[in-house]
Amino acid sequence: MVLSMTVIGIILFVLGLLFSIAWHELGHLSTAKMFGIKCTEYMVGFGKTLWSVRRGETEYGIKLVPLGGYVRMVGMLPPARRTADDGGRKLSRWRAMAEDAREASYVELTPEDEDRQFYQRAPWKRLIVMFAGPAMNVVLAAILLSVLFMGIGVPQSTTTIAAVNECVAPVGSSATDCEGLPPTPAAEAGLEPGDVIVSVDGESTPDWNSANQLIRGSLGSTEIVVERDGEQRAFDVDVIENELPARDADGEILYETDAEGESVYDEDGFAVYRTETVGFLGIIFLNERAPLTLGESAAEMGSMLVAVGEALINLPSRVPEVFAAAFLGEQRTQDSPVGIVGISRIGGEIMSQGLPVADTAALMIQILAGVNLFLFAFNMVPILPLDGGHMAGAIWEWIKRGWARMTKRPDPGPVDVAMLTPVAYVVVACFLVFSVVLLIADVINPVRLFG
Repeated sequence: MVLSMTVIGIILFVLGLLFSIAWHELGHLSTAKMFGIKCTEYMVGFGKTLWSVRRGETEYGIKLVPLGGYVRMVGMLPPARRTADDGGRKLSRWRAMAEDAREASYVELTPEDEDRQFYQRAPWKRLIVMFAGPAMNVVLAAILLSVLFMGIGVPQSTTTIAAVNECVAPVGSSATDCEGLPPTPAAEAGLEPGDVIVSVDGESTPDWNSANQLIRGSLGSTEIVVERDGEQRAFDVDVIENELPARDADGEILYETDAEGESVYDEDGFAVYRTETVGFLGIIFLNERAPLTLGESAAEMGSMLVAVGEALINLPSRVPEVFAAAFLGEQRTQDSPVGIVGISRIGGEIMSQGLPVADTAALMIQILAGVNLFLFAFNMVPILPLDGGHMAGAIWEWIKRGWARMTKRPDPGPVDVAMLTPVAYVVVACFLVFSVVLLIADVINPVRLFG
């Protein structure tokens, strides 16, 4: 059963990733066709074609390696500017690479398509075409997160007692045998699951954080009023001190950091939390899913996008860590970068846990939405061959032509982004190498969410 659910989770995530890529490329395709640009191919994946079908002038298909996708538009690169002595001068290696890429962009150009080339469109139109792909990922992420935040809801702690611990165990202990251990104050006082804490030592507790903070700040004889079976009952509880995970004013757990401010992880790859000595009652609060408002959902999505941006900026610094996990056997952390295989394996791990349907769906949706936000941020990086590189070229051309009009100078023509082809080759090579290292790490030393 566990194996079958794992396989189902992997398949679902692979399908989700493929749909995200196809959705991204659909943004490029639809806007390109809207502006009259000829599109000869719409492909999900790279390498050998597994399946394709032609509709009109465009071939739609799926390729073997699901590391992205592309829409082939005619005339992506502008023609080279020729000078009088070009014919007798040998091309440099850099220029030769640019010319090879330029020729490849005209392979499928026919005489009747002379005015349907990408570079011929106004810069603002090319900007829209290239931005449409990443924008589609943001749209998909917004849809997924709306379903999660406003439909399924997010877990929120309540003031209801879900369980009462029988004995005082050391922090981090998983022991279930209470022999020789003192009872918890809650068990000794007679608190029960289902009780709703109304006040602590005379102060009302309208939400979980207020109840938790008041209990942690108490010591000794403390009056705790609960609602049980529709009636309020007061209990005199002897709150004791105990070492618990440290929390900030909002109730969030605080984690250990090293001298550089980086998180500290244990031998299993989990973040180590700080501890502090506070008042201890010995109860577990009930978590319930509650939907967020539109504003709260937008704020959460914004926070996720900021976190994704920070992760992308820090990605180069994580390369040694991934390399060590792949080839040196070092433990991977929960926030380690993952590739296609790793993210799919996480989907299988989630499905195999036997969690409630709402929790399983929430985790799957949140991760897939995070993938789409990453695709947006990654493609916005202003280097070729990413969408952001073409966008940067269109913006620079827009600026140059605008300045020429203002200063009454001749039109400078299109920006020759083909000259950045060698840079694109280096970017692609780095991406492929990193993808291989990620693949090895994901196979032999995968990230595990549940230990």
